[in-house]
Amino acid sequence: MEDPPRPPHSIRFEAFRADLQSRELFKNEQKVKLSGQPFEVLAMLLARSGELVTREELRKKLWPEDTFVDFDHSLNTAINKIREALGDSAENPHFVETLPRRGYRFIAPAETAPRSVSTPEAGAWAGLKPAPTLTKGLSHNKVYL
Repeated sequence: MEDPPRPPHSIRFEAFRADLQSRELFKNEQKVKLSGQPFEVLAMLLARSGELVTREELRKKLWPEDTFVDFDHSLNTAINKIREALGDSAENPHFVETLPRRGYRFIAPAETAPRSVSTPEAGAWAGLKPAPTLTKGLSHNKVYL
């Protein structure tokens, strides 16, 4: 029996990478400030790139029934923060298109990107070789210097 497919670790679009595990956005591998609900909205749009994500779907996902908030204002603020982080605009969208009174659509080409050695944390260890074992025959642990 096969394991179910794992969700992607990251989604790349142009110079950006959205890390879906750490909930961080990067541009040219430099962290861009976007967190909380704006990141969650972006993640939903990226997961359904090219498709309409309705305002109602976003409300159900991010603001449960027992949450009392000005939903329209909160969602508009989240979309504005996404656009600011991406350098996008509502008037001439390159990433996030508004479908008035219906929802939003991510319109730039996007692709899943598995963890690779190009990630900053992996890159720091690239090219290092194991140090020789310090004790003879007692330990098989390796230390990286």
